[in-house]
Amino acid sequence: MKYILSVPPALHHAFFSVEKRDPSQWFVTSDPPGERVGSGGGTAYCLSECAKNDGAGGFRKWLSDEKKIIIHAAGHSRRLPAYAPVGKVLTPLPVFRWSRGQSINQKLIDLQADFLTSVSAKAGNRLNTLVASGDVLIYQDTPVPAIPDADIVCLGIWKEPAKCTNHGVFFMERNKRDELAMMLQKPTVSEIQKLIGSYDFLIDIGVWLFSDRAIELLMKKASWEHESNSYKGGTPSFYDMYTDFGKSIGTHPHVFDEEISKLNVKIVTLDEGEFYHFGTSSELIESTEILQNRVVNQREIWHRGVKPHSSIFTMNALTNCKFAGNHKNIWIENSFVPDSWRLQQNSVITGIPENDWSLHLPEGMCLDIIPIGENEFAIRPYGFHDGFKGLVYNSDTKWMHAPALDWFTSRNIDPAECILEKDDIQFARIFPVLTEKELTGSFVQWMFDENTGADENRVVYKNCRKISASAIAAEVNFRRLYAQRKGFILKNLEQLSRNHEKSVFHQLDLEEVARIFVTENLSLPDKLSANTKLIKGISDYMFRSQVKKARDDQHWKQDEQMAFELLKEAIIQSDKSLRNDPVLNIQPDQIVWGRSPIRIDLAGGWTDTPPYCMVNGGKVLNVALNLNGQPPIQCFIKPAEDHTIILRSIDVGAEEKITTYEQVEDFNKVGSPFSITKAALALCGFSPKYCRQQHTSLGSQLENLGHGLEITTLSMIPKGSGLGTSSILAATVLGTLSETCNLGWNKIEIGNKTILLEQLLTTGGGWQDQFGGILEGAKFLVSSPGFQQSPVVRWLPDTALTHPEIKPLLILYYTGITRVAKNILAEIVRGMFLNANKRLKILGEIGLHAQQFFDEMQKGNYARLGEMTEHSWQLNQRLDAGTNTPEIQAILNRINPFLAGKKLLGAGGGGFLFLVAKSLDDAKRVREILHQEPPNDKARIFSFDVSPEGLVVTKS
Repeated sequence: MKYILSVPPALHHAFFSVEKRDPSQWFVTSDPPGERVGSGGGTAYCLSECAKNDGAGGFRKWLSDEKKIIIHAAGHSRRLPAYAPVGKVLTPLPVFRWSRGQSINQKLIDLQADFLTSVSAKAGNRLNTLVASGDVLIYQDTPVPAIPDADIVCLGIWKEPAKCTNHGVFFMERNKRDELAMMLQKPTVSEIQKLIGSYDFLIDIGVWLFSDRAIELLMKKASWEHESNSYKGGTPSFYDMYTDFGKSIGTHPHVFDEEISKLNVKIVTLDEGEFYHFGTSSELIESTEILQNRVVNQREIWHRGVKPHSSIFTMNALTNCKFAGNHKNIWIENSFVPDSWRLQQNSVITGIPENDWSLHLPEGMCLDIIPIGENEFAIRPYGFHDGFKGLVYNSDTKWMHAPALDWFTSRNIDPAECILEKDDIQFARIFPVLTEKELTGSFVQWMFDENTGADENRVVYKNCRKISASAIAAEVNFRRLYAQRKGFILKNLEQLSRNHEKSVFHQLDLEEVARIFVTENLSLPDKLSANTKLIKGISDYMFRSQVKKARDDQHWKQDEQMAFELLKEAIIQSDKSLRNDPVLNIQPDQIVWGRSPIRIDLAGGWTDTPPYCMVNGGKVLNVALNLNGQPPIQCFIKPAEDHTIILRSIDVGAEEKITTYEQVEDFNKVGSPFSITKAALALCGFSPKYCRQQHTSLGSQLENLGHGLEITTLSMIPKGSGLGTSSILAATVLGTLSETCNLGWNKIEIGNKTILLEQLLTTGGGWQDQFGGILEGAKFLVSSPGFQQSPVVRWLPDTALTHPEIKPLLILYYTGITRVAKNILAEIVRGMFLNANKRLKILGEIGLHAQQFFDEMQKGNYARLGEMTEHSWQLNQRLDAGTNTPEIQAILNRINPFLAGKKLLGAGGGGFLFLVAKSLDDAKRVREILHQEPPNDKARIFSFDVSPEGLVVTKS
């Protein structure tokens, strides 16, 4: 995925030095110097410049080689002056109080990229180019809908007519709801009312997907010549994507164009999408306030800080002034605001260096101070609703909420000294440039109040150099701008860590924060108190571990261990019936037989893993399977004649005799074939820690029981197979012991006890394996946040994997390559503890995909099984790059042309492959290849059936 960003010209050259983004993933350009090319011409220019940068031999081939996301952010930003130099797309945004894993230094583009990437990834192979607006953010908590195959696909959101008048609007005929009829730009309410009798309408959210064919036509309209690989006049001609191109698309276009009319245009409706605009100063605050309050459930908000008003935002700033109930609509960023400042409301304050000024900022006034050159500052005061449009000498052109010329008149200054008669206010030289020594509180106050030091400050203004808003964007010193912001961020981090009870510190991406602490040599904050909220305490220990590890402090392992110990204890203590009293429930000659299928995970894996599921809940889609005609995991228990416990493993060929509690509790012994069985015995009450009654010894307890026990286990599949073997074996042993010892556990309780068992074994792990095996059939499992994870089960129809048109296409292949998941698990879980943004984003996508996969199968869209399985596989590889090993890829390379989808089951790296062939002939070919060219002498195809029972426990 390549991100192509169009930014203001001055930032173009400084971008990578200040933004620190990966040049291999990001390409940055700006519109041609001195040319107005429009959004269509700008899109064409972005692509042609990126192709040139990549050394593309031919544009057409380059266009189809990789998916590309173009984000336009190169405008003048007249209505949001504070971020004009960098473009609205790089507007800093605060960490949302309900979020986990956001960056302390996040910008609008970082949040945009999540949604845009997911849309592009959903698009088919023909739709390789996505074009988006830089001042819009879309939130979609539900999965992105399927993207249809078309020349152009536009995304839209439902809005009432009054909200549509400042945007593009899509109209679709009622009987063709996904096909564009026409597009209008900023229609009036009355225009919309005339059409709604026959048409549905959606607001254009500025996200368009283009096929290569459509892009080639768009570029042609901007004067690109494919034969010469250049523009007719050297640069693109003016062409607007929305007014020119947009008005010509659809079945009933507003403007007919013969070439464009041949394009097929589809509309995707985001029924639950949220549209946030950041085009003006007021929208900046309004959209951020709504985003901050998307979640109001206090249980999902860790900190307990309360602002006087929800529309006050301070970030990357040291703000010492006090806010009260009368303050609202205030934005302070990259600024130093001492307690000697007095603020009102409707103010945007940016770029203010450290100062000791006594400043009164009137209501509705904003202040931006921008570093120019090496030691100067441009001072830009403006009104909250200023549009910076119109000739300065026109009475209706406003500056600071009054006719622009009024400012000069009230200060007895001749505007002709710095303003030409035909100057648009955006290009008028009205903003003073001063050195740090010349920049005083008195002068800044005079900019708002003509009576403050009038004579002295008038002289300073008249004698200083003055530049326009447009020139500010061209002359800003980005190094100084970013350095000042960084300095404030570092001080903010120290403040946030100290004030963690009322701050978002432990909700941040602590992996990133740890890097900052190490790089900038920041001191770790004091340890949290013992009564701190548990999840926060767990994250804090892992954060300390991360910092110490990077500093080569050997104590990092102790902090990491404490994080895992806290998690283990929290999970164990969440079970309210932790102690049990086993009583023999079988006759001396009876045998209790437990057997379980394995599970294959189709989607959602890792979302079931603590601590992620405890904060976010988990969503998993899996299927219980019998292999080669039988449930492959089994346990047999019968009474023993003496008062001991005999453990046997058929598949391992081992036996052990247990006579003491110490032997039962020795379940963490490395390499023991009976760790699972011993931990299960402990949880069932054959350990003083988990037994209601106290016995002097294990022998005494078994004597009271009446018999010892002989426990035999059998696993017909190898460890590290990716089928959830260990967890399902643990659940099978627990279920068989429950029946033997009259504990009365149902399948959900058995699954929950398995979670405890795995914590005792320190293997960690989630709940999907055991629930996937002991619960029958194909099902969607959903858990709610909390330490007690008891998933709600929604079953799929039996035909999901057994439909006659589907079953012959499915192949379960054992690769003969195994990989134990513990190390993988520990690394990914560490990222969960640290709210690592890259992990949490993918986990969120994995959960949404599981939901969508279930919905598609529930609707009977079995033809999408391969596609959905393939997406699960891609998501797993993004979460853990080591999931797909070279050995596995070598197998896939031989069969990929015949597959609609595939997935390595479990944590990855080896074990079983689940394959979905494209057709019966393809399935036959895959079987032939796998049979004729096995990677080793263990590899083989397994027959399978969906288990209709799950865990079954019976007595002889």
